[in-house]
Amino acid sequence: MDQVTRFVGVDVSKAQLDAHLLPDDRALAVANDQAGLHALVALLAGGPSTLVVLEATGGLQERAAAALAAAALAAAGFAVAVVNPRQVRDFARATGKLAKTDRLDAAVIARFAQAVRPAPRPLADPERQALVERVGRRRQLVEMRAIEKARRSQLATGLHPRLDQHIAWLSEATAELDRDIGKMVRASSVGRVEDELLDGVPGLGPITRATLLAKLPELGTLDRRKIASLVGVAPLNRDSGTLRGRRTICGGRAEVRRTLYMATVAAIRCHPTIQAFHQKLTARGKPAKVAITACMRKLRTILNAILRDRTSCPASPRRHSRSPATGGRGGARHTAISSLSRAAGEGRGGGSWSARNPPEPMPYG
Repeated sequence: MDQVTRFVGVDVSKAQLDAHLLPDDRALAVANDQAGLHALVALLAGGPSTLVVLEATGGLQERAAAALAAAALAAAGFAVAVVNPRQVRDFARATGKLAKTDRLDAAVIARFAQAVRPAPRPLADPERQALVERVGRRRQLVEMRAIEKARRSQLATGLHPRLDQHIAWLSEATAELDRDIGKMVRASSVGRVEDELLDGVPGLGPITRATLLAKLPELGTLDRRKIASLVGVAPLNRDSGTLRGRRTICGGRAEVRRTLYMATVAAIRCHPTIQAFHQKLTARGKPAKVAITACMRKLRTILNAILRDRTSCPASPRRHSRSPATGGRGGARHTAISSLSRAAGEGRGGGSWSARNPPEPMPYG
């Protein structure tokens, strides 16, 4: 990254790609199609070391266009970084750039790339991208079904049959996607192994595991603090002078956090370590949501340690009737998960934590 001398900001829209080059301070626009992408790649080829930055746009068509542009540029050997649009917009405001057009946005992205130098990240392989799309589509179907069910009580009785047909179709389409997602995970060489490692964790169903594999590929590759920030469950300080504000969570990947929340609610009931941790927090008088948030962080730490160390959990006690007191598989499983939880809290390097850095910081002060 230190040897990069040229920075390119690309603003993606449905019709065209607006690019801005620094330090040349040159702007150009090409059509958002294969011919335009090839023209942009040919223009940048053969020059100095280049960092190309694009925004992760929100619309489905624009997001697909951004992915296509990033793939074409990466294939040509450029370093490509896809960044959060909020970061670019905040950078624009900080530099006094309040006007907004596609051409101006490309210039702001290029200056953001030059000043911040975001780290290039490997692009999702086609296999993982297909899983991401199916997981996202499933979420849309589930949300539509929930909306239709809520509307039923507000509609006239004569409209119920058509509404019920739509709800049944949404349920059938969701089930079909579930089967499709399961087949994709089992057919993936990497995804199948990771899914099998997570399968023994109580509270994690097949869709939760698929969502984590699709939306959080960094799981198991980062330390527990970084992965907590990425998910959005890391407590953030709100201190100034003598003021000690309440710690809160914010940012991160909302869809992963929603999925982890539901998995944690289930784990509080059936995961021995999470259940004991939740009981300890509530006994200390922690509010319900604070206790659940802390359990989310602990469960995420356990999952990160499982994929990092390639250590699978034993089978769920729901599949075995012997109790921990008898020394059966349930007791062994409880001991194994407790040991894994302690290892996850210690991290790779082990060692002790000071009072300023407790193993599991609460989401508030």
